[in-house]
Amino acid sequence: GAGCGQRFFGQKAQALDRQVRRKMVEPNLPGLSVGKQCALLSISRSSFYYDPKGETEMNLDLMRVIDKQFLETPFYGVRQMTWHLRNEGHLVNEKRIRRLMRLMGLMPIYQKPNTSKAAKGHKIYPYLLRGLRVDRPNQVWAADITYLPMRRGFLYLMAIMDWHTRKVLAWRISNTLEAGFCVDALNEAIQKFGTPEIMNTDQGSQFTSFVWTDRLRRTGVRISMDGKGRYLDNIFVERLWRSMKYECVYLHAWETGSEAKAGIRKWMEFYNHKRPHSSLGGQPPAMVYWQRNEANHPDQQEQKVA
Repeated sequence: GAGCGQRFFGQKAQALDRQVRRKMVEPNLPGLSVGKQCALLSISRSSFYYDPKGETEMNLDLMRVIDKQFLETPFYGVRQMTWHLRNEGHLVNEKRIRRLMRLMGLMPIYQKPNTSKAAKGHKIYPYLLRGLRVDRPNQVWAADITYLPMRRGFLYLMAIMDWHTRKVLAWRISNTLEAGFCVDALNEAIQKFGTPEIMNTDQGSQFTSFVWTDRLRRTGVRISMDGKGRYLDNIFVERLWRSMKYECVYLHAWETGSEAKAGIRKWMEFYNHKRPHSSLGGQPPAMVYWQRNEANHPDQQEQKVA
């Protein structure tokens, strides 16, 4: 059947050079996601990143400018972003900026990024954090996705953060906005750190998808979603993206997915274990996470290397 065909395809393909295998991946192949194709071809998903076919150097430069501006003014829609770019001397129209922002996952809907667009038929959950006192690790986790510029093209990065201590619990890089890489990160976070009481995200189709919500519901996690137009509902992850981009991403021009992955890994380890955090009295997030987790669960002997 189909399983035998896929196994045969995988065995044959694995004998080929990695560059050849990478070219075999078809982003829009019906019934076989990019992640599944990468698994069958034994190449890492992040090594197959968005190849900017048809994207001019000018458009890629514009995307980098838009990304930096969006960090400063996340409430800018297409019109405001177009005006801003014109004021900076770029000859652009709204149609181009709309397409680029959509490609980047930054298309605001009521001032909300388009990585946040819920799919039709997906259930939207209420926002549970309003007025809630978050005072311990694993009480609330938050997840979000951001655009990651490369020298030629881009990737998407997803991270899961502990709300109270700001520790990044897991992260994944992908070349598409499918839900699979988000669920992979969620599985890793649960395996390493247990489950939170509440998971907060925006209303993006990845986070309203069955695979994501089912994984949470089956482990008894309450699901919380930002209100439309409520950029500040997930403010701590937005601040993480800002720090990471200025301290790491914008200082490099990665050529490959594996280079980007290595760079992000190095920065995440620095952020979790070394970087002083003002809201934590100058201590790094991982240190505070383990101190306060031990205080709440003195009977638990967990790995402190993570």
